[in-house]
This record gives sequence, C-alpha cells and structure tokens, in this order.
Amino acid sequence: MSATILVVDDEKNIRRALRMVLEGAGLNVREAATAEDGLAELALGDIDLVVLDIRLPGMNGIDALSKIRMQPETARLPVLMVSGHASVAEAVSAVQAGATDFFEKPLDRDRVLVSVRNALKTWQLEREVDALRADVHHRYEMIGESGVIRKLFAQIEKVAPTNGRVLITGESGTGKELIARAVHRLSDRADNAFIKVNCAAIPAELIESELFGYERGAFTGAQGRKKGMFELATEGTLFLDEIGDMSPNAQAKVLRALQNGEISRVGSEKPIAVDVRVIAATNKDLEEEVSEGRFREDLYFRLNVVPLYSPALRDRPEDVPALASAFHTAFCRENGLRDKPVEAEVYAALSRRSWPGNVRELKNVVERMVILSGDRVTLEDLPDPGRLGAGGGLALEEGERPPTFDESGERLSLREYRERAEQHYMIRTLEECEWNISRAAVQLGVERTNLHKKMRGYGIKRGGG
Repeated sequence: MSATILVVDDEKNIRRALRMVLEGAGLNVREAATAEDGLAELALGDIDLVVLDIRLPGMNGIDALSKIRMQPETARLPVLMVSGHASVAEAVSAVQAGATDFFEKPLDRDRVLVSVRNALKTWQLEREVDALRADVHHRYEMIGESGVIRKLFAQIEKVAPTNGRVLITGESGTGKELIARAVHRLSDRADNAFIKVNCAAIPAELIESELFGYERGAFTGAQGRKKGMFELATEGTLFLDEIGDMSPNAQAKVLRALQNGEISRVGSEKPIAVDVRVIAATNKDLEEEVSEGRFREDLYFRLNVVPLYSPALRDRPEDVPALASAFHTAFCRENGLRDKPVEAEVYAALSRRSWPGNVRELKNVVERMVILSGDRVTLEDLPDPGRLGAGGGLALEEGERPPTFDESGERLSLREYRERAEQHYMIRTLEECEWNISRAAVQLGVERTNLHKKMRGYGIKRGGG
C-alpha cells in the first residue's frame, strides 16, 4: 500500500503505536492531537484515510466526522473511528455520521491493518469509478456553441429532470445517442443504468426476447431464464434507437409496457413491474410511417411526449472547428500520438463541407487525418483534397450532377433532389469501394446496417444502380 493516513488522537502513546503499525505496512502517517488540528491538517490535502478518536478535548470525534462529511472534497473520504470507552450509542452515532469502520482500544494490530486495507481498497475503487464516469461523460459530451445547438441544450435541461418520454429525430450521424445520454445524465436516474437497444440491428424474430427477456424453454435454444432490456434498465433509462424499424408485434408489446408499467418475458404470462424512462430515436419521418401503416399511431403519441430535433451538421457549420478539434485530441490520445498542430486552413476547409454523413462522417475524416498525417495536419491531409467543392461537398464531374427536373419537365422539390443526390453519391462510393459495404459505410460515415437499409430503400444493387 502507498497512502497517507491522518491519525487524530489525544493520547501520544496511541498515536505512536498506530504510527509504528501503519509505517510498518508501508504507509505514510501524519498526526494531530485535537479535532481542530486534525481538520486543519486535512485541509492541507493529500490524505487518503483518517483514524479518528471519538473522545477528544474540545470538539469531539463525532462532530469532527460530521464536518468532514460536509465538505465536498472529503465527503467520501474513509474515516475509521476509535474509542477506549465507547458505548453502543456512540458506536451507532459514529456509523450514522458516516464512519467507515469502528474499533475499540486497546488496538489490535491485525484488526487495524485489515480495516485500513479494506477502506483504502474501497476508496481506490470509488475513485477509479469516478474517473471512468468522467471519461464516459467526456466521450459522450455534446459540443457546440451555435444557435441551434444552444437551443437544444436548453430543451435538454428542461426535459431531463422530468419523467417525460422523449422522441429524438434527425438524420443519421447527427448524435441522437448523445442527446439521449445527456438527458439521462441530467436526470434523477443518472446513477442508474443507461441501456441502449438498436432496433434496426436486432432481427425481428429476436427483438421481443431482447426487450422483454424469456423463460427457460420458451423457444428452441432458451436454456435458461434471461432478463430483457426493460428489466435491466429498471430505475434507469432505456434508449430505443432506430425505433422506426421495430416490428409491429414488438411495437404492440412496447406500447403495453408504456401503458401499464409492466412487461412479460417470452414464454410467461406473469407480469413484471418495471420503472423505466424510455427515450426513442429515429431518422425516419414517423408521421409518414404512421400514415403508411408501418408504425402504430398510439405508440407514436406515447413516445412523442417531448420531441427533440438533432440538427444536421450542415445547419451548424460554426461548430465544425470545435468538434474537429475535440476529435483530433481524442484520436491523438487513443493512438498514442502527441497532439499534432493543425493548420487553421484545415478547420476552415472542414467548415465549408456539407457533411452528408453529419458528425459521424466528420469524426471518421478527422481520425483518418490524425493517422495519416505527419508532424502536423495540413490541407494536403484532407481526404481527396482535389475533390472538395466550394459548397463543401465532394465536387462532381461535369454531367455527374443529378438532374434538377423530373422526366415530365417539372422542377424537383428540394427533398427529391436531395434523395437523388444521396442515391448518386452512394452508388459512386460503392463503386469506388468495389461494392464492399463495410468500407463504403466508413467512407460515407454511416453505420453498415443503415447503409443496407438505404440501399434497399433506393433499390441499389450491384450491377443495377
């Protein structure tokens, strides 16, 4: 062990004995004879554990412990209480005030060392958990100062403390999961689980067992009981991503769970109460899906209590430099590289692009630049620098642009033109990648399952177009 212990006791012999025991175990020891001196020593910092006598001249140990617990810096610091004349009432008061452990004089060497080791180990684990949580929060941090993103932040801060269900809409790659995590992080459920389910990635025949669990023998291969995502997310948040791709049968069961607060595992009729906040997300127009009969209207209204829109990156170009800088720093660290300097012109060039793959595409481009660049990132490190158009997207060769009029001579709507441009861009990227779907998905900055879905929607097949 390598830690610093503060011993607060008015008996010099007790302090000397504790010093010998603790230093013999490789620990550093600091001393104080009164609670007041102990608190002053603690304020200097660099203390990992306190051994505190209950009966002290002036302020007693219980009051000192209460003061320690009131300070944010020491609120969770392990404190071991010691007494030579302890009553049951004093021991109970010490535990109620937040003592980590309690033992009586005369001190037993082995008892002291076991208690100190356990307390220090628990304290170290708590700090590691704090560090991991901070890393997770940083990894899923939303970045931006544009007007649209500030408006979104304000909406998140309003809805997060409530139990209102949230439906997040927006294009693929805009960061809908980040919004869901931000809502969870700012809610009263933040200390409980955040469970994500990608409804598009789970086959229709498995979605029910994934969401609601199953009993042994419910179907071939069900060797034992399994909890579903609703149960695992109890008292926390369940994030249903790509909700528009959920099968009609699963939609009906999700609706019942939202209405009644109960689920039933596959193979069982026994209801199980669940306390779950559901956040859903989709890149589809659910109103259109409802009108076409592909999505339940009653479920749509259940989910769409508070709608949040995740803006496309092209609608907030002023956020591109900050996003790119954050990705650049993260990828340098992940790849064991020093934080390479980036020429200002690089961020300006990135801001001019239209980013059809949104933040996910930007992230892929920055990672590529970090890995392939030299000592500094320059314009030459941008992918396909000669193909960047003035409007920000990849420049098309003459005759490559999608037509602006349909076959009858009518001008295309913006949506129709965007769809044709997207189809054209996907086909060209697939051809460049020799129809390797995984590679094309990386180039386009979209998930592989989403690319498959778009290909089916546009009827894109190899050799067909």
